[in-house]
Amino acid sequence: MRLIGNIIWFIFGGAIAAILWLVLGFLLSITIIGLPFGLQCFKFAKLVLFPFGKEVKTDFFDHPIMNVIWVILFGWEMALAYLGLAVVYAVTIIGIPFAIQWVKLSILALFPFGSKIR
Repeated sequence: MRLIGNIIWFIFGGAIAAILWLVLGFLLSITIIGLPFGLQCFKFAKLVLFPFGKEVKTDFFDHPIMNVIWVILFGWEMALAYLGLAVVYAVTIIGIPFAIQWVKLSILALFPFGSKIR
């Protein structure tokens, strides 16, 4: 299931989303202030490329100040958007595995600093 899910995910948007996250990460990494945020974008690119079979472990207290800044600037909007997509995919039985992947992305979107992808 992991392989088939990752192939379908990659074909129907995973590759494009990963490229967009990589471009955003490179743009944010140009400045010293944006470098920590750019590194988190690379983490998103890694997860959005092939999310099936991966697990997100969050640790808010590893970098609490950066997580609060992220949540205020980007995180809550991204998490709500990803949860909205999860609800849309969860309406059908076929979409439930993809809804679970969107929930993973929403968890990472909320607190990416200190989070690990396994």
